[in-house]
Amino acid sequence: MSAGPAPVAALAAFLAALGLARAWELRIARRNARALRARGAVESGRAHFPWIVALHVLWPLGLVAEVAAGARPGGTWWLWLALLLAAQALRAASMAALGERWTTRVLVVPGEPPLRRGIYRWLRHPNYLGVVLELAAGPLLFGAWRTALAASLANLALLVVRVRVEERALGLRPAGARATPVEPA
Repeated sequence: MSAGPAPVAALAAFLAALGLARAWELRIARRNARALRARGAVESGRAHFPWIVALHVLWPLGLVAEVAAGARPGGTWWLWLALLLAAQALRAASMAALGERWTTRVLVVPGEPPLRRGIYRWLRHPNYLGVVLELAAGPLLFGAWRTALAASLANLALLVVRVRVEERALGLRPAGARATPVEPA
């Protein structure tokens, strides 16, 4: 699998940028969660949240392990970089549109309608689509296809639960409704 030296500097830069972005996002999420709770927000889906955290902790560790084992970027690195940048744009657009409503948890103020402005005019779950792209494109940028596949499959399972919980909390899906195919967003 090894086709040259490990891209240590690029991987370190990617992980540093990822860590800084996540720290910033968590700070915003905590601030927004406090404000939402002060307005009477109710949390839904608390049980699945630790699994989401575990995925987002294990994903970069898997990437490092796979690169250490010999994964190397291929000739399509530019495609994965473009998808990774698109993922960040989707996530930033989601955060901007949701404003104070953006958190890492499912917090809904009773009576507030689902958001229909910004990127939410065109996509139902743009933040989740951004995460889908990020979890696949980040590792593929470094040739770590096993990490991309494992993270993507775990994320798919979590999104099936998360989207149902979120849509029920927002009144978009009755509590007993059968699952419909989940959008990749």
